[in-house]
Amino acid sequence: MASDLVKAVNDSDFEAEVMKNNLPVLVDFWAEWCGPCRALTPTVEALAKDYNGKLAVYKMNVDENQTTPIQFGIRSIPTLILFKGGQKVDQVIGAIPRSALEEMVKKGL
Repeated sequence: MASDLVKAVNDSDFEAEVMKNNLPVLVDFWAEWCGPCRALTPTVEALAKDYNGKLAVYKMNVDENQTTPIQFGIRSIPTLILFKGGQKVDQVIGAIPRSALEEMVKKGL
């Protein structure tokens, strides 16, 4: 479910890809069976395209990766977390509108 601009991340490469990234990073915690997650995918991909070069965007499948979601207290999906400099900046839960997601992204730019 990843694309050219939205890359898949897993427990083993989360530290290198997200926490040590020089760009702000948006991580979409999702699962294949989650309808709201799938509904949010076009919005996440559009943001990745619009902020290409300014924002790194990753998706983490919570069914395939358990360590990282537990570490960040993910209890429901979709959950999107914005990281900057290895720190959590903001978090939203649910299929929120693009405008709300964009406001969150701007906090990290």
